[in-house]
Amino acid sequence: MRAMVISRFGGPDVFELQDRPRPVAGPGELLVRVVASGTNPVDAKIRQAGSWAGIPFPAVLGYDVSGVVEEAGPGVTGFKAGDEVFYTPEIFGNPNGSYAEYTVAAAAIVAHKPPSLSHVEAAGIPLAGGTAWEAIVRRLAVRPGETVLIHGGAGGVGSFAIQFAKAAGARVLATASKANHEAMRDLGADVTLDYRDADVADQILREAGGAGVDASFDTAGGNVPMSTQVTRPFGRIATILPPTGDLNALYVKNQTLYGTFLTREGARLREMAPLFVRGQAKVIVDAVLPLEEVGKAHERLDSGHGRGKIILQVGA
Repeated sequence: MRAMVISRFGGPDVFELQDRPRPVAGPGELLVRVVASGTNPVDAKIRQAGSWAGIPFPAVLGYDVSGVVEEAGPGVTGFKAGDEVFYTPEIFGNPNGSYAEYTVAAAAIVAHKPPSLSHVEAAGIPLAGGTAWEAIVRRLAVRPGETVLIHGGAGGVGSFAIQFAKAAGARVLATASKANHEAMRDLGADVTLDYRDADVADQILREAGGAGVDASFDTAGGNVPMSTQVTRPFGRIATILPPTGDLNALYVKNQTLYGTFLTREGARLREMAPLFVRGQAKVIVDAVLPLEEVGKAHERLDSGHGRGKIILQVGA
């Protein structure tokens, strides 16, 4: 099978096209023919210096898959050859990601792809969408009528978080650079704010009526201290990166802080899917590139200036 492989850490030029042995589905696993693979910032972090992920070289990165079941391993139920599926592969210790024509995964982390979604669309959902769903729906448990703050609303996770919070019936405040405000409004943000404004915290408090938002979600990192200041007493805060800075207000205001690290499970994908089927959520695709141009995708990831998902077209 064709695969884009790295044998060392470094820049986007470390990828090499190789002919690799096709993996075999073991007990409880599915062999999936990859049609499209999403790319994510974590891919670039691992490519740059990912020893923390415990992935042995040579390695195939890639943690968003939409494809077709080629073979179901012993003991698998609920899936058969020919089923269209999507999922996010495990990261830690996994050298067989989705930048390849085939990959294997535990059936428990896989879900059937909604027929109304293309493979390109479905490949943009699992990792970023799953992270947003875990924070907005499961941890923060956003309810109708609440006011929710999304830090980094234009990013992959943030763009899904806006849509999920809006679908839950919340009033959504979202931060990003001014160039991304229109895009955030298109996703459902009621109020858009420039995170670079010196008085952005004051703006948030005014929009929240002075008492603070009911819940906030930091998708960009470094915003938990501000969140404690602009979230109401007994409010909820979630973050996808380790919090740093002065968190004294978290204690004084009786707030709850949720760390959000995505576990892999098919159930979460099945929970999310109806929103995409009904049109309450959508994938913003920035670009579609052939597998061999994964280096270009990583250049975009490294720049931090992409808007939406960069998808690799792997097969047909």
